[in-house]
Amino acid sequence: MPREYLRRILKANVYDVALETPLTLAPNLSRRVGAQVLLKREDLQPVFSFKIRGAYNRISKLNSDERARGVIAASAGNHAQGVALSASRLGLRAIIVMPKTTPGIKVTAVRQHGAEVVLHGSSFDEAREHMQGIAAQSGCIYVPPFDDPDVIAGQGTVAMEIFRQQSQRLDALFVPVGGGGLIAGMAAYTKSLWPEVKIIGVEPEDTPTLHAALTADERVVLDQVGIFADGVAVRQIGAEPFRIARETVDEVLLVSTDEICAAIKDMYEDTRAIAEPSGALSIAGIKRYAASHSVSDQTLVAVISGANVNFDRLRHIAERADIGEQREGLLSVTIPERKGSFREFCHAIGNRQVTEFNYRYGDDSDAHVFVGLELRDGVADKDALITHLDRLGYGVVDMTDNELAKLHVRHMVGGHASQVADERLYRFEFPERPGALLRFLTRMGARWNISLFHYRNHGSAYGRVLVGMEVPLGQETELQKFLDELAYQYTEETDNAAYQLFLN
Repeated sequence: MPREYLRRILKANVYDVALETPLTLAPNLSRRVGAQVLLKREDLQPVFSFKIRGAYNRISKLNSDERARGVIAASAGNHAQGVALSASRLGLRAIIVMPKTTPGIKVTAVRQHGAEVVLHGSSFDEAREHMQGIAAQSGCIYVPPFDDPDVIAGQGTVAMEIFRQQSQRLDALFVPVGGGGLIAGMAAYTKSLWPEVKIIGVEPEDTPTLHAALTADERVVLDQVGIFADGVAVRQIGAEPFRIARETVDEVLLVSTDEICAAIKDMYEDTRAIAEPSGALSIAGIKRYAASHSVSDQTLVAVISGANVNFDRLRHIAERADIGEQREGLLSVTIPERKGSFREFCHAIGNRQVTEFNYRYGDDSDAHVFVGLELRDGVADKDALITHLDRLGYGVVDMTDNELAKLHVRHMVGGHASQVADERLYRFEFPERPGALLRFLTRMGARWNISLFHYRNHGSAYGRVLVGMEVPLGQETELQKFLDELAYQYTEETDNAAYQLFLN
C-alpha cells in the first residue's frame, strides 16, 4: 500500500510556497536521551507549520472551473493558514471556519492572508459541521485538512526531505498526530523505501485519536478532546490516514500536558525557538521512548510541526515545564502550628531549592503548607523525600500529578485570618539560591510567628516573597534590627489596600 503514494509524493507541488526546512541537531536533548536527536524544523515554514504543503498541493490541482468557485476549509488554525496563503498565491477566494477556541495569533494570521474567517463551535468537529453548510450554499471547493490523497502526499514531502538531508542511518521518525495526514504521508514514503525505519506517532493523553483507533482496529470517535495541544484536537482520525497508518505506523505514544510543556522548553534551550504544544509532541515522544528503550547510537528525528502559540500561553507552559521534566515536586505538608515549626520543616527538607511556598494561618492546631521543591533525581528523589518526611511525623500528600492543585489551589492558598494579631506584612526579594529561605528563618528564630508566606520561583536572580509576621507592640525596634541584619531587599506592605481587603 505505501508504494501507491510514492509517486504522488515525488510529484507533489509544494515548493511554490513551502520551504525545504532544515534538519538540525539538538545537542542538549541528544546528550540527555543518549542518542542523536535531529529536529525537522517545519515551524520555519511561511505559515509556521507543515500544513502549507498539503494545502497548496491540493489547491494547485484544481481546474479552472473549481478555482473560480473559491475554496473553503475548517481548521483549528494551521491548515487554515495554509489554505489562506495558498489561495492568496493563486488568486482564489478562501473561507475558513475556525473553532472559537482557536488561539488569536492563528485567527489574525488567516485574516492577514486575505481569507474570510468564520468562528464557530468549541472544537474542530463543530467547526467542520458548520463549514459543510456554508460550502453547500457558497459552492466553494472543500480543502480537507488531512483526509485527502493530495493533502497526504503534500505532507509526505517532509519525509522525502529528511532522507535527502540525512544520508546516514535513521532509526525512527517521531511524528505529531491529529487527523493523521502528516504521519500517513511520512509513513507511506518512508516504508516504501526504508521499511526498517520506525514511524512513531505521538499524541496527547487527552486526545488519543490514532492510538484509540489502532487499539480498536477501527476508527473511533473520542467523547472529548483536550484543547491544550489545539493543533491536534481532532475527535476521529481520517479514513485515508488510518488506512495507511494501520499498515505503516509502528507505535503510538501518549504524553501528558506537563511532558509537552517540558518538550517546549527543550526545544527552546536547543534552538531559542518556541514550538506550539502540538509542534513539540515529537520531542516529548522521543523522551518517553528513550526512557523505556535502549537508544544509544541511534538517530531519532522529531518533526517540529508548528510554532503558532499564543504568547499568553507561555506563562502556563513555563509553570508546568519543570514538573513535566520531573525537576519539581509539589507537596501538601501538615506541620504543627507553633513558633519555629516552619524553620524545623525547612531543616527537614534539607539544602534543596524551594520553588514555591504557600501558607496562611488558619487556627492554632495544624498548618497546611503548599510547597514546591527542586528534584535532583526525578521521581526517585521525590519518593525518598516523602518517605523521609513521613518518618519525621509530617503529614504529606503528593500534589505533583493533581490537576486541581496545579491549576487552581496553588494560587488560592490564603484568605482572612481572624485570629491573627499584630500582623506586619513584608514583600522581600530573596537571592534565588538554595539556603536563602533557611537563612531568613534562622535569623528570625522563634521571636515571631509567621502568619502568611507566599513564594514562587520566577526564574530570575531574585525570588519574590510575601511574608506576614505577628509582631507584638513594642518589638518594632527588634524587628527593624532583624531586617537590617538580614540584608534582603524588602518593602513593608501592611497598609497596602490589596492586603487589607483580601488577607487581613
